[in-house]
Amino acid sequence: MPKVMIQRNRDNGNMTLYIPKMDLEENVVSLEFEGPEKWGGEVKLADGSSYVLETLDKVPTLPITLRAKRG
Repeated sequence: MPKVMIQRNRDNGNMTLYIPKMDLEENVVSLEFEGPEKWGGEVKLADGSSYVLETLDKVPTLPITLRAKRG
């Protein structure tokens, strides 16, 4: 399970996912849980790939580093 970083793009405010070991940075198209009481789950990226993040009990302060597995 690689560690990934989720952050906000400074130019347009969109969320991006960065995987350091692959030097991959891609825009997040959708996030399974994005409500105030649950955040995380399956993340779909603009390139068509997906990853599954651990689910958190609240919306985190970005940027955040989490473990993810390929979806």
